[in-house]
Formats: sequence, C-alpha cells, structure tokens
Amino acid sequence: MKTFIIAEAGVNHNGNLDLAKRLIDEAIWAGADAIKFQSFKAEKLVSKSLEKADYQKDTTSKDETQYEMIKKLELDYDEYEILRDYCKEKDILFMSSAFDLESIELLDGLGMKIWKIPSGEITNLPYLRRIGQLNNKVIISTGMANLSEIEVALKVLREAGSKDITVLHCNTEYPTPMEDVNLKAMNTIKEAFKVKVGYSDHTLGIEVSIAAVAMGAEVVEKHFTLDRTMEGPDHRASLEPDELKSMVEAIRNIEKALGSGVKKPSKSEMKNKAIVRKSIVASRDIKEGDVFNEENLAIKRPGNGISPMRWGEIVGKIAKRSFKKDELIKL
Repeated sequence: MKTFIIAEAGVNHNGNLDLAKRLIDEAIWAGADAIKFQSFKAEKLVSKSLEKADYQKDTTSKDETQYEMIKKLELDYDEYEILRDYCKEKDILFMSSAFDLESIELLDGLGMKIWKIPSGEITNLPYLRRIGQLNNKVIISTGMANLSEIEVALKVLREAGSKDITVLHCNTEYPTPMEDVNLKAMNTIKEAFKVKVGYSDHTLGIEVSIAAVAMGAEVVEKHFTLDRTMEGPDHRASLEPDELKSMVEAIRNIEKALGSGVKKPSKSEMKNKAIVRKSIVASRDIKEGDVFNEENLAIKRPGNGISPMRWGEIVGKIAKRSFKKDELIKL
C-alpha cells in the first residue's frame, strides 16, 4: 500500500504567488504526492477583534489581530487558478483546504477532486454538508475532536453524499509536544468507524509521521516551508525541503519494510540458511557399528545435514558407517 503524502504548504507562501510556486517545486523535488494550500477570505473566517493563538503570537507581529495576520496571507481566485495549472504542468496534485463556503465554491470551480477538511471545521454543519454534496473524496482532520464529534461529522458527510472518507488523527498545537501526540488514537478511530485513517502531523521532526505509516496510516500530511526563519504563523513548526524529502524517502522505505505479512523466509536470506542453522555432527570419530549417543554427537553449523530437531530420533541408532569428528551424520 502506498501512503498518500500531502506536503502542506498552507499559508507558508506569505501571500506571495512566486513563493507559492517555489513551494510547489520543492514538494515535487521531495517526492510528495500532493501539495496543499489554504483557501479563505479573512472577512468570512475570523472576527476582526479576535486575538491570535499563542503560537501565532510567537511567530508574527505582536501588534496585529488574527484578522490582520490572515488578511495578508490571502490569495485570490486567479492566483489559485495559476497554482492549479502550475501543479498540473509539473505533475503534482493540487489541493487546498477551504475555510468558508465561498472558498468551497472557488475550489469546486477549479475542479478539485480531493477535499481536505481542516480540524476547525469538523463542527461546521453547513460546511460539511456542502462538501458532502460534492460527492468527491474527503480527507478530514480531527484535531481537538472527540469520538462523538467525529461520528456526527461522518454522519453529516455521508448523508450529504460522501462515500470515500479518510479520517486523520491530528493535534492542532504548533508544534505538538510529543506527550500530546497520542498516535494510538489513529487506530482507535479506525476501529470505531471502520474507515481509512491517517495522520496530520504538527510535531517537530519526521519520526512521528514515519511511525504513523508503520501503524497503518494511509495518508500523511506535513507542513513544510522554504525557510523556518521566515515570518508567518506556521513556518516554525514546518519542515524545510531537505527534511520533507527525508521524510518521504523514509516513508517509502517503511512501506517496503511492512511487506505482505506472510511469515516465511525471504529471498535474500535463503542463502544464509545453511550457514546459520545447525546440524547433527560427530563430536569425535565414530566407528561403524557404534551407537549414536550424547557423548559422540554434537550440534554445529552448517545447517545442511540432519536437523537438531531430530535429535531424539538419532540417539540410540547404530552407525552404518564410520564418521570423522565434525562430519555431518547421515543415516
């Protein structure tokens, strides 16, 4: 199974189209399957007096409101169209999370076929219903949610028309402390709702995303940036391009390592079998007619003779010919 890896550019373009294109190029270089932006109109997303989250205060101007911060990060319809076409030209899937109903219509007009619902919209009934009506693939993050809220959101999406839904475990703190990751909750979601699951990762580093794949994640989403030192709300908790590439390569290796689940000797190790396993050998010279016993037999490598599992069968039998010390016993 190939993990669907989303390189989350988000708003790390800082409202600049050229930076957004550079992020697309870096996502391709890193080997991601998709790049995802965020689509919103500040007027429809936040109240103008709303304070910023603590992590946003630490990474942006302290004098501005959340509205003022977000307003600077907007892209317009034409710019999203340019980014969609650039992704198509470069052969990477274009995605963007809508944060309001108007942005849903914008992205639907651009022909987007995989919808990523951010954690903050999991309790937004009109929003969920509209995405469900589009009858496309849906990936939904569940940061801050409990199982009952996930259950209700899935019900709304399904009743509206969604049939293919993947649920991502997520923690919305940027960066997420390791003790708050609770990665086992991903499989709790899988068991509770019998859905495909994945992980939206806001931790520092790449190890938790890799662990999620080892635990069965079918989708992994990870923020990345051109430079973590840039001003903006999400840069500090994002990977830089070389780290994103390392994460993708590690995930692809984990996919290979997971294998089929059938326990049998692999092709590469078959050559080691005779060298590493052991056989029953003569511990000293044995003459024809001697009785095999625990004193004149030993267990040593190589393993291309009689298996030590047949020890009880061999002890007590009579040697039909002579054997030199260390020679493989034959009946």
